[in-house]
Amino acid sequence: MEERHLGRSGLSVSRLGLGTMTWGQDTDPDEAAAQLRAFVDAGGTLVDTADVYADGRSERILGHLLHEVADRDGLVIATKAAIRSNGRYDASRRHLLAALDDSLERLGLEYVDLWQLHAYDPSTPLEETLSALDEAVASGRTRYVGVSNYAGWQIAKAGAWQRAWPGREPIISAQLEYSLLSRDVEREAAPAAQDAGIGLLASSPLGRGVLTGKYRGGIPAGSRAAAPHFADFVQPYLDEECARIVESVVTAAEGLGVTPLSVALAWVRDRPGVTAPIVGARTAAQLGQALLSEDLTLPQEIRAALDDVSDMTSGSA
Repeated sequence: MEERHLGRSGLSVSRLGLGTMTWGQDTDPDEAAAQLRAFVDAGGTLVDTADVYADGRSERILGHLLHEVADRDGLVIATKAAIRSNGRYDASRRHLLAALDDSLERLGLEYVDLWQLHAYDPSTPLEETLSALDEAVASGRTRYVGVSNYAGWQIAKAGAWQRAWPGREPIISAQLEYSLLSRDVEREAAPAAQDAGIGLLASSPLGRGVLTGKYRGGIPAGSRAAAPHFADFVQPYLDEECARIVESVVTAAEGLGVTPLSVALAWVRDRPGVTAPIVGARTAAQLGQALLSEDLTLPQEIRAALDDVSDMTSGSA
């Protein structure tokens, strides 16, 4: 698998990341192990988790597998903090550093490679939040820092603050939802990240699973849309406009002799500023399909057609 530098940093990561949001909830430890093996065997290096995924079980499973399945030194381990278990945002220095310590304990690690602020907390001064990033690097608990789910102005402000004085740690990544069904990031967030030298990690690159085409005939049993804890997450992308985009992806896939999943992933992977899409699969078989996208580069005419058909939904410029 090809690697790319994350933003203007020296950190190289695989251009497809493995997401672990379902681990410990819909994906059991054995299935998680199979996913990690397949990912590593394909040359993948970037593994992304968060302290709130499955109430910490995702990190615990990953930590166990790092000792049993994969070589930790060959992986780039990323986690996040700033959301409490009750869903409330808390990016105070006190909470963030305690959360990082808890993440390291669950992962069984002395440090992570990338620590990300999971959300912007308007109730905490940004300079306090960012001071926790500096402390985390200075103390050796993380090597690099990033943000997640930040708006364009928040990315620009945080990036500028960290560059303003010597000794502050630069923000190298911004994890944002980005797919053919979700292109709002192109208005402000993606340009802000590019201007600041921050690499984009595209979450939900398959439109929360809808771009695979699995929902064209309804909601299959066992899918995310059929699960009570994920139904509301998927529902916004089951309307007529999204269905029109899905049909275009399916048509492109049929013409290329590949899956709609590969087309959707290749499209977002090669967007300006994107370092890597983060794919969260429920099973190893699903992940295997995603890994096939590595061999696909979309022809320019197909890319342009997909740009056009998805532009109306995004409203992007």
